[in-house]
Amino acid sequence: MFVVKLNNPRFEYDVHSLVKAFYPEETVKVLTPETLEEKKAELEKEVRIEIELTSKGAQVSFGNDEKQTHAWVYDGSTEDTKVYKDSFKKFLYQVLSQHTGKKLPWGNLTGIRPTKIAMGMLEEGKSEEEIKTYLQEDHLVSDEKANLSIDIAKYEREILSEVHFQDGYSLYVGIPFCPTTCLYCSFTSYPIAAHRDRVEAYIDCLIKEMKFVAQKYAHKILDSVYIGGGTPTTLTAEQLDRLISALKETFDFGTVQEFTVEAGRADSITREKLEVLYKHQVDRISINPQTMKQDTLKIIGRAATVEQTKEAYKLAREVGFDNINMDIILGLPGETEADVAMTIEEIEKLNPDSLTVHSLAIKRASRLSQWILENGISTLNNTDATMEIAAQGAKNLGMEPYYLYRQKNMSGNFENVGYAKPGKAGLYNILIMEEKQTIVALGAGASTKAVYPDGRIERCENVKDVNNYIARIDEMIERKRSFFKDFDF
Repeated sequence: MFVVKLNNPRFEYDVHSLVKAFYPEETVKVLTPETLEEKKAELEKEVRIEIELTSKGAQVSFGNDEKQTHAWVYDGSTEDTKVYKDSFKKFLYQVLSQHTGKKLPWGNLTGIRPTKIAMGMLEEGKSEEEIKTYLQEDHLVSDEKANLSIDIAKYEREILSEVHFQDGYSLYVGIPFCPTTCLYCSFTSYPIAAHRDRVEAYIDCLIKEMKFVAQKYAHKILDSVYIGGGTPTTLTAEQLDRLISALKETFDFGTVQEFTVEAGRADSITREKLEVLYKHQVDRISINPQTMKQDTLKIIGRAATVEQTKEAYKLAREVGFDNINMDIILGLPGETEADVAMTIEEIEKLNPDSLTVHSLAIKRASRLSQWILENGISTLNNTDATMEIAAQGAKNLGMEPYYLYRQKNMSGNFENVGYAKPGKAGLYNILIMEEKQTIVALGAGASTKAVYPDGRIERCENVKDVNNYIARIDEMIERKRSFFKDFDF
């Protein structure tokens, strides 16, 4: 265990994120004055860094005996919290970098949306050189990542030019069922085999929630619709048909610029289901291999074989889909650069329209955390080289990066990047990351995100448990009614 003693709990998240990034193999805990008393005695014994913050600066000390101490004097002319926080994070990054001999590609940035900085500065009229200088000097971002942020922000602005930010919204429909739960997954999902008898009731509740939303937001423009999960194609063809028929009968799809269904797992895909999606004019689907190495698929708990994934992809092309995304994950257990290169080679042969490259994120709620305890974090290998292999593969396919986000505890401290061919970028993906438009979310575990005219963002969440969602659907609707009472909807 790696314990950091911190006197100011307001900085707990930033301190934890930075320390964890430099010590990914450690279980990092932050001890603050607000830590529960029964835990303090245990944590005190494990303290390896002490951070003392004051309005005048900070002091960082390593070790218990002959302490190595680093001091920072805050010379800001304002008490603005953001200025202070950014200055402190830069100092802490430099101290940790000096102590470990490491540099992080994203510098001291701990948020999940680094492109928002570049996007905001472009909208302020800043030049690309000014943005790059700010990212590198204030946040210590590498040259490569600074350029990537700027390129993606420019691409996103172009794609978002036709979106109705204030007069419109997007819709997310959650299907929280999967064939199995993957080793790395922490999303709300339930094994379909054990919940098959609840699916019809679940769809009934989704339709009820749909009708409320459509009536409430009838005067707004619906820009994009995304059915995700879980794995939506765990539903039968008949259930998919019922769900999407109700969706299109309830909402005006005449304004919808993109309609996506995440098919995801090849072992849930059939020709009949694909034909239902195509009939309803779903214009973008995902078929996600994650890796083309069969041994890794077994480790992470994905039942579909590599051949099944290839067959599902070919089937989707036969049915008529011309916008297919594929997801892969870098840093999966035991995978080497050669394994990533092989996966990319196989994907190049299939020639999808977009490719989302994820860096493995270690979620506390996933089974992966336990797996690491048993097998060691050294088995997770994501490097500059593996990221470059994926980026080059996307380039070979004629794709450009169009969206980017980060997660806590990512392998190699890298990022997730979406690549797409011209005209094939995922609009919803950009909207969920850039937080410029309200997204209304339906279903168990779904989180509605309201974007106010002043940029403020607030959330309204549905209960996660499927049975609770079904039993309390009227309460979920009332939550939305109350949530949007004072909002321009």
